[in-house]
Amino acid sequence: MDIGLTVGDDLDRLAASPSRFDFCEVGVGEPTLVPGDVDPDHIDRALDGRDLLVHLPYSQRLATYVPEVNDAIVDYQRRLLKSAGDLGAEKAVLHATSADRDDIEFRQTAAEQLRRVADAGREAGVEVVVENVGHQHAGLQLSVLGDLARETDTPICFDVGHAYMEGDNKAIRRFLRGHGDRVSHLHCHDVRRRGDTHLPVGAGEVDYGAVAAELDGFDGTVALEVFTDDDALLVDSAERVADRLGVDF
Repeated sequence: MDIGLTVGDDLDRLAASPSRFDFCEVGVGEPTLVPGDVDPDHIDRALDGRDLLVHLPYSQRLATYVPEVNDAIVDYQRRLLKSAGDLGAEKAVLHATSADRDDIEFRQTAAEQLRRVADAGREAGVEVVVENVGHQHAGLQLSVLGDLARETDTPICFDVGHAYMEGDNKAIRRFLRGHGDRVSHLHCHDVRRRGDTHLPVGAGEVDYGAVAAELDGFDGTVALEVFTDDDALLVDSAERVADRLGVDF
């Protein structure tokens, strides 16, 4: 199991991040970091031997009510995935968002969009993993995301903190019991009820013991998504997660 770090779209932060991590997850897309416009040698130097994962644009909706817009969304993600694949990215995180998450009939449109983007990733040699963001207004609910991921045969990026914000520790356990077999990638951070704060692990209310119990034998990738540049806090969070999951870091 590899443990890495999310670094946003800042290549300087990428280069300065602790070398102990196995990979870095880099945010891509307009207007700040467009893979096709980035010097591959610059990325290689900044990675310094670590593997590359990417996060597709955070605010880009996955599905709208307009077919032409949906086609354009898929074309845009395909372009980014092709460029990310050329850079050697292994996985790409995609937010599960929709124009109307409460419209039950519209969920089939979201499923088709998810299938198309995942297929574009396969064409580019990049595994698309769909992330739960149900705590946000446009984010598909946990139960819906699990069903759509299974229907479309798409791996999941399970964001532990987001799941806690959408529900609680019971919601985390319930989702993992039903869909843990589809989880390929984890986003790990801690939160409290006051907001989606991406705290160091151990500083919030997430029960990581329960996460580990439901993901016994997990062999995917784990990205620390803690919003700090303090290397000691990042490493401490990684060590805490590794200890819970029973692996070395």
